[in-house]
Amino acid sequence: MQKDYWGTSLRSFGASASAVVMLLGWGTTVPAQQPASAPIVLHAARLLQVDTGKVLQPGEILVAGERIKAVGTSVEHPQGAKIIDLGDTTLLPGLIDAHIHLFLHPGAEDLQTVLESVPWRTIIAEQAAKADLMAGYTAERDMGTEGAGSADTAIRNAIDQGLIPGPRLRVSGNAIDILGGHEDANKYNPAQHVLSNADYANSADELVAVMREEHKQGSDFAKIYETGHDEMIDGVLHTPFQYTEAQLAAAVAEAKRMGTGVGVHAMGEPGALYAAQAGVTTIDHATQLSDETVRLMREKHIPAVPTFAIFDYFAHHRESQDQAATQAEMLDYKIAEFKKQVAAGIPFAVGSDVGPFPHGTQAVEMELMVRYGMKPLAVLQADMIEGARVLGWQGQIGELKTGYYADVVAVPGNPLEDIRTLQHVSFVMKNGAVVR
Repeated sequence: MQKDYWGTSLRSFGASASAVVMLLGWGTTVPAQQPASAPIVLHAARLLQVDTGKVLQPGEILVAGERIKAVGTSVEHPQGAKIIDLGDTTLLPGLIDAHIHLFLHPGAEDLQTVLESVPWRTIIAEQAAKADLMAGYTAERDMGTEGAGSADTAIRNAIDQGLIPGPRLRVSGNAIDILGGHEDANKYNPAQHVLSNADYANSADELVAVMREEHKQGSDFAKIYETGHDEMIDGVLHTPFQYTEAQLAAAVAEAKRMGTGVGVHAMGEPGALYAAQAGVTTIDHATQLSDETVRLMREKHIPAVPTFAIFDYFAHHRESQDQAATQAEMLDYKIAEFKKQVAAGIPFAVGSDVGPFPHGTQAVEMELMVRYGMKPLAVLQADMIEGARVLGWQGQIGELKTGYYADVVAVPGNPLEDIRTLQHVSFVMKNGAVVR
């Protein structure tokens, strides 16, 4: 059986509710015996080949079961096939978001984790997963439940078994943080002992122990907070690091042993440099990167995940004018630094940090990346091809090719001409099944 990036057998994503859960209980399923469904032919005015940027006119896809059987301007129409004519639209691979939070919703993030029970937050996460799928996101990486522990494992497994609608998921469980770190309820009265939104690890040994426990509970990878609290001082970002390069290297080595990876929250230096030296999978937020960090990211192919959408949202949705002004200053700084990163040629993946802003609206991330310096095709490649690699599903999703999983969306117009069309997905197929 073919192996994926994470060192485990690829799941069968079309499983029914009666499927048997295997492989450590985190989502590999065996579908019940069912008659083969009729082939499907998708027809549209255009089809974008993301790897080359070539637009086929018209475009057709033959779907057999959960896989793509053929792609071209005209494909075989087998007897009994269902023909779906999507008219004046462009066919694309399903969208990928490499940085989401299903267990967050708009409002005070810290109060959500204090006031809302984990069962309630799990219900909210189920609705968020459905909203993202309906918006065209067929694969996502959840970067921490923010205090809900391994509840994301239940969401992922329920999706894989066909119990609830949602994207293919890679999940981290709780993120990992130091005592007094980025997510440690620092503004509350310490005497109240308000719980951290992350799992504590204050040394390399503790990092490894926490990662092992989270993996036992079903995590697919580790999410580590490397920087914070963030401050703008005289127009420059200042953000202390949380783990040394050696500590992060221990985490990366442990992840490799388990066949997974490490994604880090790293706003700036020197934490971003330590992360690059350690060889993490992604550097998320990546607002400030030194020349040496940029060099290492190119050399080791470590993509930045800019998460512009959350910065833009906070710049316009803060409780006070002072807070909004601070966020606006941060966004302006980030834009200037991003333009340098694009010019330097580092790899990028696309992640929105959706959760604090409404799920299902995160395609604005790609609009912002184009607005601030990337070409539309480069952003689509970052989202789909690089996103598939980051999630460990390269060669399986992210392109419309024979043998790939049939994750397909349709949008009006041509996204190479107007990236905003991705905010208006009109058709969604995941794993060969039409979900919208």
